[in-house]
Amino acid sequence: MTSPERTEHLVLPGVLTAGQAAATVAGILAVQREDGAIPWFRGHHLDPWDHTEAAMALDAAGEHEAAARAYEWLARHQNDDGSWYAAYHDGDFARITDRGRETNFVAYVAVGVWHHYLATGDDTFLDRMWPVVYAAVEFVLRLQQPGGQIGWKREEDGSPVTDALLTGSSSIHQALRCALAIAEQREEPQPDWELATGALAHAVAAHPERFLDKSRYSMDWYYPVLGGAVTGAGAKARIEERWDDFVVPGLGVRCVLPNPWVTGGESCELALALWVMGESDRALEILQSIQHLRAGDGLYWTGYVFEGDRAVWPEELTTWTAGSLLLAVAALGGDEATTAVFSGDRLPRGLRPECCG
Repeated sequence: MTSPERTEHLVLPGVLTAGQAAATVAGILAVQREDGAIPWFRGHHLDPWDHTEAAMALDAAGEHEAAARAYEWLARHQNDDGSWYAAYHDGDFARITDRGRETNFVAYVAVGVWHHYLATGDDTFLDRMWPVVYAAVEFVLRLQQPGGQIGWKREEDGSPVTDALLTGSSSIHQALRCALAIAEQREEPQPDWELATGALAHAVAAHPERFLDKSRYSMDWYYPVLGGAVTGAGAKARIEERWDDFVVPGLGVRCVLPNPWVTGGESCELALALWVMGESDRALEILQSIQHLRAGDGLYWTGYVFEGDRAVWPEELTTWTAGSLLLAVAALGGDEATTAVFSGDRLPRGLRPECCG
């Protein structure tokens, strides 16, 4: 059982005490199945992206054995083409509820594996997971389009969906850089991945027309920054441009306009993006603003409707919301593995197309 002594590094004023952090970690562990699967909550589905995010939070909290079991679940249940399905009921690999194979879901294993390695230094784990990461990246890059963007998914029948999502491609950009870091650690260079990463970064940073218009969603606003494709002055300008559209002072970040609904996951991810930009003070304010979502068991409600019939909605306590908060706190607190993965300082950069610099 996680104790406050083990989570003292996750203390953040106005956000978490050591005891509260321990309760949040225990909440995630209570949802994790014996086989390592981490569904949203028991009885709901597991998707590979949120499963990985929760595993990363466990590593940030020092629960390395539990995190390793989560990655072993992925290794055991990877499809022959390198993918995973989009949803498994309660984390049961035999009860698939969505047979689509979404590229950003598949790619994210690289982020989690690199994070776990940085947290543990476990070379045996990295050796065991390298074929998993390699197959996942190859699946994803088979859906890269001529403009650099990544097609959204393959349908159940295998047909590709070539339309690209800005949020998804931004997340994939981070994942590809982590995959390149793993390849570099193993001294197995992947020049094709470097070219693909550079082309993707250019598409995300400079060609919004190559993506479906989802500008109503806050994730499309901050994810190019969080995923590392937009940096420096460009990142600052991007965040400032729509700050008032999405940030509700004292409550958090809207999920989608014009809905009066703030969500914990988006709020924590924006806090991470702000930290990446060097704006830790604003990141802390965002994290402090969503403490109204914390439940008595240490987990967090997904969101809150703040106009009309004000209410927690939906009434669900999700592992990935708790996970995103723990990762944001770990970054602000200087956790080495978490800062390395999200700052990008120790991640290789792709090779930009010659035309683009």
